[in-house]
Amino acid sequence: MIDKLEFFIALARAGHFGRAAEECGISQPSLSAAIRQLEDQLGVVLVVRGSRYQGLTPEGQRVLEWARRIVSDTRTMREEMRAARKGLAGHIRIAVIPTALAMVPRLTEPFQARHPAVTFSVTSRTSLQVLSQLENLEIDAGITYLDNEPLGRVTTVPLYSERYHLIAAAGTPLADQESVTWKDVSSLRLCLLTADMQNRRIINKHMAEAGVWAKPTLESNSMIVLFSHIRTGQWASIMPRNVAESFGFPEEIRMIPITEPDAEHLVGLVATHREPHTPLVSALLHEARLRVAASAFDRNILSSDGKPILT
Repeated sequence: MIDKLEFFIALARAGHFGRAAEECGISQPSLSAAIRQLEDQLGVVLVVRGSRYQGLTPEGQRVLEWARRIVSDTRTMREEMRAARKGLAGHIRIAVIPTALAMVPRLTEPFQARHPAVTFSVTSRTSLQVLSQLENLEIDAGITYLDNEPLGRVTTVPLYSERYHLIAAAGTPLADQESVTWKDVSSLRLCLLTADMQNRRIINKHMAEAGVWAKPTLESNSMIVLFSHIRTGQWASIMPRNVAESFGFPEEIRMIPITEPDAEHLVGLVATHREPHTPLVSALLHEARLRVAASAFDRNILSSDGKPILT
């Protein structure tokens, strides 16, 4: 039954029998037979079928919710038993928004030092993809914005706040200013993240509040692409200061605070809201809270609601 539920989740995620079968490492006829058997066992039709996969029935949608819960509980049980026998070990999958990628080592490095038998995979995803992959059990945790768009039912640990700056080469317009406004930067030749990124939606929102629109001449889903264009001196960008600093810009690259408003948005670790979490996810959440608490103690930095923030 657990295997069939895994296959069913894969089918709902892939939306295609062939791709789901490939993902599960079985043949397409075997996958189709397993889904049919699951339908027979439950006494309902789960999949709308035609010449190809056409989605889930209402009963299939409800079974999908149960399948995710049952499979997640089963994985948690297995991981707890493995941890009881061998100690904490395994692999953690983390999806991260592009602006937070440079901050990931602050969490993974101390965690791996504490638990050397644990390995990581880190992928770059949009905030919506982070939440979708959590729901579909494709990742174990994510790092995304916490306070700008709805998150749904997740466990969160605030990590740090993003503050936005104009990033421009010396000699380009506004590069000699001590601070600039959102209206000021709208007139520049900008390179920004693509519109599917929440960071871009945040920038669009603050510009709209200032009565202007973001009109970039170059867009990318890669921070490295944006940095490389800033270095040419022909483009400027808007990004969090901590991201820019992580790339070690030379002195000729300026980071100018953007005011009116001085925008700040919270970024943190998210995991599926459940009790108990798997031992790996529990340990990761614990590590994140330790990092945040240590940073707040050392630097006396708190967010507006009094929670410690890692900067």
